[in-house]
Amino acid sequence: MKKTGPKPKQLVETTVLGIAVGRDKTVVPPDQVLELASIGCDDREISRFFGVKEDTLRYNFADELTKGRATTKIRLRRAMMHNAIENMSNSVQIFLAKNYLGMTDSPIDSEAKAPLPWVDGDLEEADETREPHNTDSENSTTLE
Repeated sequence: MKKTGPKPKQLVETTVLGIAVGRDKTVVPPDQVLELASIGCDDREISRFFGVKEDTLRYNFADELTKGRATTKIRLRRAMMHNAIENMSNSVQIFLAKNYLGMTDSPIDSEAKAPLPWVDGDLEEADETREPHNTDSENSTTLE
């Protein structure tokens, strides 16, 4: 008895709701454009997926492309805030502090960059309490 595998799938015809664009009237569903833009696909990738030119895609679906990319940015901001606040991620907290609060690793004001001032009174007191340095050549050893 000979076993047979599954029969090859047959293509069926369906109706796709979308906007007919380009000279060949390719049907492009706006919700799919929105979804692809929201997962980070660029215009070139989306236009190749549907088989239309980039300019045609941008002209007919500018709102969907903009909204999809804005959705991605909002989701990323939510995830960053969640990681910084709920998960207490130090690296994300530092990133947000630098970018949202304007904090830096180095001081910005000129007073902080100036060298520390010398106070003569403190130096004279320190010199008096310090032992004198021996400069006699008799006590120093040299290697010959």
